[in-house]
Amino acid sequence: VTFVDVPGFLPGRAQEHDGIIRNGAKLLFAYAEASVPKITVITRKAYGGAYDVMSSKHLRGDLNYAWPSAEVAVMGAKGAVEIIFRGKRVAEETLEYEHKFANPLVAAQRGFVDAVILPRETRTRICEDLELLKGKQSQRPWKKHDNIPL
Repeated sequence: VTFVDVPGFLPGRAQEHDGIIRNGAKLLFAYAEASVPKITVITRKAYGGAYDVMSSKHLRGDLNYAWPSAEVAVMGAKGAVEIIFRGKRVAEETLEYEHKFANPLVAAQRGFVDAVILPRETRTRICEDLELLKGKQSQRPWKKHDNIPL
């Protein structure tokens, strides 16, 4: 079970020297190779590659939920608006962008989220889903072992 609130991987030399790529690759490998039930709840921010790594539908996550406060996007609304509108009218365009794109309903329409649920429903949904997935069988090609990125 994964609760997601991640602003994304920030590009830059400092992050590379701190090992974000190496450690991110290990996290990606762990989620991609896991054969246990994978349930994800997006509580707030889910941006870019960091969202993809954390048991998203793109990594064969079984069930993905989002709270109404969730934002699933490539990047934050303010950063996207600054790029799209080149720094002009950022405040008003940010509000419109958030309304149009940075909400969980758009992600649900595109199939990235199975349902938008209220926070008080989370525990019940997870318990029901774990019961549903307790006999999960993954069909994968046989292989002796994988090579984890070090």
